[in-house]
Amino acid sequence: MSTPRILSIQSHVVCGYVGNKSSVFPLHLHGFQVDAINSVQLSNHTGYKHVKGQILKKEDVTVLYDTLKENNLNCYDYVTTGYVGDPSFLETLAKTVTDLREKNPNIKYVCDPVMGDDGQFYVPEELLAVYQKSIVPIADVLLPNQFEAEKLSGIPIKCEEDGWKVCDWLHAQGKAETVAITSGEIGGNPDQIVSLGSFERGKTRVKVCIPKIPSSFTGSGDVFAASFLIWSHKYPTSPLTIMTNTVNTTYAVLSRTYESFKHLENPTAWDKELKLIQSKKDLEDPPEVVKAVLVQQ
Repeated sequence: MSTPRILSIQSHVVCGYVGNKSSVFPLHLHGFQVDAINSVQLSNHTGYKHVKGQILKKEDVTVLYDTLKENNLNCYDYVTTGYVGDPSFLETLAKTVTDLREKNPNIKYVCDPVMGDDGQFYVPEELLAVYQKSIVPIADVLLPNQFEAEKLSGIPIKCEEDGWKVCDWLHAQGKAETVAITSGEIGGNPDQIVSLGSFERGKTRVKVCIPKIPSSFTGSGDVFAASFLIWSHKYPTSPLTIMTNTVNTTYAVLSRTYESFKHLENPTAWDKELKLIQSKKDLEDPPEVVKAVLVQQ
């Protein structure tokens, strides 16, 4: 069996674990060959007091991709995108994905439309229109959190049924076979969050209820997206396994991280950096804390 190749276009931090720093390690552990383009290069994530670095523009990604193409290195099985800080860069990504499909019509585009969380944008709001117009219609897999799903669709998610309506709306915008709302306070239980997975353009619906960890984390969505790709590749016909393994992988990393700082009265951003390397065994074989269930329609 050939080694699957991935072009991963996400953020990069020198110190810490978000973006490509969160996703490449799990993918490597599972035998994927990952080529990374960094949409931004920052000293650390934006939860720290000081952040400096560079935001790539469209000409930056163009010169990198065009050179890969000139060397006939642009044949990938997957392309995945995460945090992008510039609207012109995001527009260029849509063209890049289209070009990659000409090289390999079977390539799968996995998109985490990173825009914000907890009711707030942490990217320029102009990116929303670009995602709606240029990215959502061409993605095979969409992995928004609740905030991003609401912004993309314009539909507030007040209950589980609203979540499924948003999934259906996202399916209808283009070619997305799979939509997962990665996390949201959807079920009405304050002690848990919910993840919804809509497969086969909504024919199969899967739900996971997750015990809430009493903290916030940066980079968890990137771990979720990488894990979703991994388990989708390994179990392409089993939505239950995909969602169960993805959530348990992410939960294991977050639990280990929380256990490392919960005794601190005022944990710093450094204290709360994901314990990704320490979670190697869980990334490879996640312990089953929760289990996905089918949702009848």
